[in-house]
Amino acid sequence: MPIKISISKTLLRFIYVYVLCIGTSYSACLGAQVSTKVYTFDVVPQFPAAKIYTTWSPLLQRIGQDAGLCFELRVSASIPEFEQRFLKGESDFTFLNPYHAVLAYQKKKYQPLLADAQDLLTGILVVRSDNPIKNLNDLKGKNVSFPAPNSFAASLLIRAELAKQKIDVNPVFVKTHSNVYRSVINKDAMAGGGVNNTLDNEAPEVRQQLRVLYETPAYTPHPIATHPSVTSEVRERFLKAMVKLSQDEDGQKLLDGINLNKPQAVSYAKHYKVLESLQLEKFLVLTGQ
Repeated sequence: MPIKISISKTLLRFIYVYVLCIGTSYSACLGAQVSTKVYTFDVVPQFPAAKIYTTWSPLLQRIGQDAGLCFELRVSASIPEFEQRFLKGESDFTFLNPYHAVLAYQKKKYQPLLADAQDLLTGILVVRSDNPIKNLNDLKGKNVSFPAPNSFAASLLIRAELAKQKIDVNPVFVKTHSNVYRSVINKDAMAGGGVNNTLDNEAPEVRQQLRVLYETPAYTPHPIATHPSVTSEVRERFLKAMVKLSQDEDGQKLLDGINLNKPQAVSYAKHYKVLESLQLEKFLVLTGQ
């Protein structure tokens, strides 16, 4: 005879709040427990908080142990909230999109430290695989979903291209890349903006239902950047520990989990200053300024 389990609404609410809390800031110290300083580490919320925590926390634990550093992983509830943290200089380390790196440098002199050397970042506009749409003009007047106004390749680059071609769409911001892809599959939007590597990370049954309609030029992907108060010595220890991960199987799995397969040193002048010429500031939507 099957056993029925009844869960009260109060208990469900408690579980929901608990999951949100661990997604926002879980551990006071990932890494070297003996470290006297805890560095805040903020990750752009491209994915649900639970997924970010499960991929980043073991990596920071390993990096912290190898480099003698201690991290507090923080995952904001939304991209605008995440933006406010680095715009106010509240993040010691931050993993952010390329145009966020421009803003962080301009506002608070955050310095990019490393990024993936294996795969460049491209923005993509996806439609359902069974949708006969052939070109961007067919999107006029239609709902198009984006993660957030200031997502670099998934939103800014694509909205700039649509504006250039005088294609007016109804933008709908749905917080994460995962939500974008599902909004298209569920027909809540005709198309959706994402990036090559987040689509690659989706389950096969999600990818099979989507087709890439448009792809942007490629750029150096998301960097890890540091606040100017983080010393060059700490930056070097972190960089060496990240590069070391690629030298063993377990470490490579940790890197694959965050789409940073081959870490390389980067700089603002060489890799991100070029984005200033794109004039994307007219499409920015910043809150709390």
